[in-house]
Amino acid sequence: MERPWPLTGRDEELRRVAAAIRPGAAGVIVAGPAGVGKTRLAREALAGCVRHGESVVFAQGSSAARPFPLGAFAGLLDVPPGEAAETIGRALDQLARQLPLVLAVDDAHLLDEHSAIVVHRVVARRLAPVLITLRTGEPAPDIVTSLWKDDHLPRLDLAPLDAEESTQLIARVLGGPVDTASAHRLWTMTEGSPLFLRHLLGGEVSAGRFTAASGIWRWTSEPAISPELAGLLDREIGDLAAGVRDVVDMVALAEPVAVPTLSALTSAEDLEEAETRGLVRTDGVVARLAHPLYGEVRRAAMGTLRARRLRGLVAQTLDPGPDPIPRAVLTLDSDLPPDPALFLRAAEAATRMYDLPLAERLARAAADTGDLAARVVHAAALSWLSRGEEAEAIHVDIVDGAPDPGTLALVQLHRAGNLLFTMARPDEARRALAAAEDTGAAPAHTAAMSLVLDIVDGETSTVLARAPELLRSDLPDDLAAILVATSASAAAAVTGEREVLDEAAVAGGLTAERVPTVIPGFGLADFQVLGHRLAGTPDRGAELAGRMRAASADLPGPARLMGLVVAGHAALACGRVDDALVALREAWAGFEGSGHEFGYRCRTLLATALAQAGRSAEAAPLLAGVAAGHHPAYRLYLPDDLLALAWGAAAEGATTEAIGRAAEAADLARAAGSPAYEVLAWQTAVQLGGATAAATRRLTSLAGLGRRAEAALAHAKAWAAEDGDALLRAANAWVALGDLVAAGDAAAQAADVHRRAGRQGSALTAASTAEKLAERSGARTPALAVAARPLPLTVREREIAALAARGLTNKEIAARLTLSVRTVEGHLYRAGHKLGVSERTALADVLGVE
Repeated sequence: MERPWPLTGRDEELRRVAAAIRPGAAGVIVAGPAGVGKTRLAREALAGCVRHGESVVFAQGSSAARPFPLGAFAGLLDVPPGEAAETIGRALDQLARQLPLVLAVDDAHLLDEHSAIVVHRVVARRLAPVLITLRTGEPAPDIVTSLWKDDHLPRLDLAPLDAEESTQLIARVLGGPVDTASAHRLWTMTEGSPLFLRHLLGGEVSAGRFTAASGIWRWTSEPAISPELAGLLDREIGDLAAGVRDVVDMVALAEPVAVPTLSALTSAEDLEEAETRGLVRTDGVVARLAHPLYGEVRRAAMGTLRARRLRGLVAQTLDPGPDPIPRAVLTLDSDLPPDPALFLRAAEAATRMYDLPLAERLARAAADTGDLAARVVHAAALSWLSRGEEAEAIHVDIVDGAPDPGTLALVQLHRAGNLLFTMARPDEARRALAAAEDTGAAPAHTAAMSLVLDIVDGETSTVLARAPELLRSDLPDDLAAILVATSASAAAAVTGEREVLDEAAVAGGLTAERVPTVIPGFGLADFQVLGHRLAGTPDRGAELAGRMRAASADLPGPARLMGLVVAGHAALACGRVDDALVALREAWAGFEGSGHEFGYRCRTLLATALAQAGRSAEAAPLLAGVAAGHHPAYRLYLPDDLLALAWGAAAEGATTEAIGRAAEAADLARAAGSPAYEVLAWQTAVQLGGATAAATRRLTSLAGLGRRAEAALAHAKAWAAEDGDALLRAANAWVALGDLVAAGDAAAQAADVHRRAGRQGSALTAASTAEKLAERSGARTPALAVAARPLPLTVREREIAALAARGLTNKEIAARLTLSVRTVEGHLYRAGHKLGVSERTALADVLGVE
């Protein structure tokens, strides 16, 4: 990977070192573990000295040079051999003749005695500033140690990079944003060592395992240690006696390992030796590797048979009662006989933790025996991993041989969910549900799945009539509870039934004490976020989303991506566009091309965020996908799709089209019986600058739906009346509600109204408020663009000029706005005359079009 490695996360340390070696200063000792970047920091500071015309003498301590007097200064000083005192004196004389200089000594813990004395004398006599690096945990000459113990030089202990600093460094090296899970994994594996990070990341990029997708760099497979990094780690690990090797290898395969277990399987002496050598560390209870990369090296080095034997030895010591996963994983990869019952319990536990790849692997091992329950769990994991065809094959096979009505009903219900969400075949899902109902078994589960299909069909009134009673009933398990809660949340969200929304959150387990234990909980969380977004309580939605995000942040597979989508939705609901983009772009990089149903939701939300940020080019391909079709399970979200298209058109400058899309979304929401969505649609139309009469009329009739409806109505009335002061009050109301984008648009519209009325002072005040709100949100909407660049153009002239600036021909503009070409030409001529430009290419600069 031929990329420069910048010095990142060391600004304060670099400042301190540079100050310590300025002319007249004594110097500094930089200490730290191997690979932490001591030498790199020193060289960066010394480069500043060279730029200021100072000379640098760079001595190097090493094991090879240590046996020789003044070995660290070999090639730097021409001192003939002699008595120690005479040799040291000549070395000091030669250094004195080179003044002014900075003396740098790398790896001072490896200095020979003569070199150490020279360094000490330079410091003691203040001949020159001295910059010393040494490795912590290694014995150093007493005379070097005395430099900081006797306060001759200050000591700066250099710590490894923290997670944020490591992520920043990775992003700078790669030249783009990094998937948070991948960055965290790199930091965890390297423990913040820049040296290890450079080797590990370089090897993974070169091997094509760390690649960019949708602009996000991410790890796509398991790592492999490069020969160069393996060599570095082998030197740190050193030669291992057989007993110590057993200790290290067992910990590498099964950490954490209980100390008594490890002592019993190896010996207390070997464990103590491994700890003394810094290969493992213990807290007296469990043992872990001293560095994660030691495990990568040892696992790669040991043979398959040895690894399987050691895993079996450790597995037999573990109690599967409290947590079956560790013993199950070790058993599965060991020489022990299979334990299907253990594998099934562990698969169910992994599912509750959202670790779907692990759940699928364990369930597959359990299902190899033909166990019916294991096959059902395996099919569910496959479905949630977007492997719907494999899950369907298992379901059909079980249905054909179901031993009893209860089994048949439950399998048909699982099949209905797979057909609906994973395979996007709602009609077949209905038939599977009917088959389950025909058995007369599992009535609570069939009722729950019936509600799901009703909400998919837009039957909100049916769901609201049936769901509350089910929410309050004694449902048989978490899956049934979450299905009912999700359906109730969806219906309550779009109709503004706040009490039902809150009751569904509790029933579904989305409370402060816990989070849902099955994957459909992410759908529940997203509908909860939608409900609070539409009701005007987005902070509550963000709180619920945060719990799901935290529960899935470090997991492989789709669970983490779904958590990111819910978090991104919550940020978008609060008008935090920049925050939404971080989460949603990362989720899209993982979902793109996977066919996962949450990818459809992610695409719409990401397109909206990009458009609100003014990034029309990035939003365009996503919007094309939104316009091309939707997932049949997400029909209730269709107004959001239209609003994404509205914001996309606005970002391109087509405000007439944008307002029309928003009005279309409002009409669709009204026809679907989704009044809360209708409020958001009319609010969007007002933010985009139009539909004032229709918006005011409809919002007046919807004002009782909650805080958003009240704020939207006040905004619409103020805009219709061209009342700048009322628009600023609307902006404040939006801030209090938690919608920063709407607040910025209201303030920007206030600036526009005041400016057109000739109230320049009020216009500047409002424009300043809009700018501050835009900085907080990251939005760049049409209203904000007008406030930032007030121009002597009509709304239509500005719209046509913006489209022309983006490269559209007059004919294309006419077709998009349903105007004649001559009308477009006339508007462009007048816009150019007012702006003093005659070339279309100049319009982009004047309008600020990217």
